[in-house]
Amino acid sequence: MRILISNDDGYLAPGLQALVDACQGLGQIEVIAPEQNASGTSNSLTLNRPLNVYRAANGFRYLNGTPSDGVHLALTGLLGYRPDLVLSGINNGANMGDDTLYSGTVAAATEGYLFGIPSIAFSQVDKGWGDLDAAARVARAVVEQVMANRPTGGFLLNVNIPNRPDADRLPRVVTRLGRRHAAEGIIEQINPRGETIYWIGPAGDARDAGEGTDFFATANGQVSITPLQVDLTDSARLGDWRSRLQA
Repeated sequence: MRILISNDDGYLAPGLQALVDACQGLGQIEVIAPEQNASGTSNSLTLNRPLNVYRAANGFRYLNGTPSDGVHLALTGLLGYRPDLVLSGINNGANMGDDTLYSGTVAAATEGYLFGIPSIAFSQVDKGWGDLDAAARVARAVVEQVMANRPTGGFLLNVNIPNRPDADRLPRVVTRLGRRHAAEGIIEQINPRGETIYWIGPAGDARDAGEGTDFFATANGQVSITPLQVDLTDSARLGDWRSRLQA
């Protein structure tokens, strides 16, 4: 099996190394990740400048672009072959609910999925890399289980792991995405030059965190596994919109 691994925290992130180590023995591993932290870049591709790819001392490749850039380059010629699996993570913090729309971690896996390759994104619920070794064991177990019983064609899974030393012994449950409240207000500051600058405010609290959601699972000591798709069509209201708009 040939595995491509990426992330959004950068090629030096402990979570990336932990995921690579966890996958040793599963097949041929290639890594391409951003040079710097690219959290929150979603599925963006860099189209207004060329990209540079470098080889680090540990063998990882890194680039001056986004997570999606790296996976896209890899799958459109950089690797020279089509991998059997794309993995992303392990992210420093949760990617649940609406966060998945902004997440560079999920985006890297989504890029693999768009090419029809089975893809999985892994995140720890809390920041700080606590109990990362246990999260890595979860990632290995999920990969082994999925690839032993995988469905036909590509798929996209989003895995969120509680920061616990016994994470690999926690139940793993299939969930749906929850929802958050709107983000908190902007943070306004004055920089040393006297200019007003703005920071995006913190994410809002969970609004839909009921049973069956990723928020509920991780809050109750479970590993959340959410199958994702890319189709954003509002299928339930197609008929209504046709009656309103079609001439």
